[in-house]
Amino acid sequence: MDTSSDRPVILIADDHPQNVELLEAYLTGLDCEILTASDGEETLKVVAEHKPDLVLLDVMMPRVSGFEVCRTIRSDPETSNTLILIVTALNEASDFERGVQAGTDDFLTKPVNKVELLCRVKSLLRVRHLKNQLDRTLAYLADVETSSRDQD
Repeated sequence: MDTSSDRPVILIADDHPQNVELLEAYLTGLDCEILTASDGEETLKVVAEHKPDLVLLDVMMPRVSGFEVCRTIRSDPETSNTLILIVTALNEASDFERGVQAGTDDFLTKPVNKVELLCRVKSLLRVRHLKNQLDRTLAYLADVETSSRDQD
């Protein structure tokens, strides 16, 4: 199934409903589908079921921390290419290092600036789109190469 024309899917994972509402409001102008999760376990279930393009991931969540969610997403071949933007109140260098080790693509500190959030989200989604385009082009070239070998 070719989903290249579908709207991007963004998952907001945060245990505070006010944070989820704020991020949803900030993303309203984007042409995307928004899903939400309120703890780490629910986040992993939503990621497995819906395969979002991007996860806005809080670190301090009940049941499973954002760092562990990030590691789990990265370790599963089905979800390892999911883009992850950690959105957190943690801002120590060691926290950023833990996020990088867990596999995040980018960081945003709370309180979230709307312009910065939109720039990062658009940039990450552009990267996703270009990677998908590259994958399709490489698959096409592989098919052409196979076809030309078969004709020889």
